Amino acid sequence: MVFACLVNMTTISNQITSLFIIALPIACIAWTVTHEEIFGELKNYCVKCSEQSKSLVKRKFFYLFTCEYCFSHYVTILMLIITKYHLLFDDWRGYLIAGFSLVWIANIYMSLYGRVRIDLKKERIETELMEDEKKK
Repeated sequence: MVFACLVNMTTISNQITSLFIIALPIACIAWTVTHEEIFGELKNYCVKCSEQSKSLVKRKFFYLFTCEYCFSHYVTILMLIITKYHLLFDDWRGYLIAGFSLVWIANIYMSLYGRVRIDLKKERIETELMEDEKKK
């Protein structure tokens, strides 16, 4: 009885650890596609199509590539297919719980990353202003 309890706890702790690890590449991919300059042309095209398309379906489809939250759902689905990761249950319920959990953790990572980038940019601008004042 005690052994069975320990096995379940180990499994749950492994699942939680996997949750935080698998969410990292999801966040990385979603952020890179929706924010970084390497995909700038794609993003600009998608923004244009999401704003100017006459079809509602087309507008929503292209919007998915401009929003990191929306896009993270699709990256999560891909990661669930690749990893077969599930949380708490071994059937479809485990995949459903894992999917929403991964999206949530990935979006926390992206929010933290966005905050760090803003702070770094602020510090860089302040430093440049101080250097400009010293030159004058």
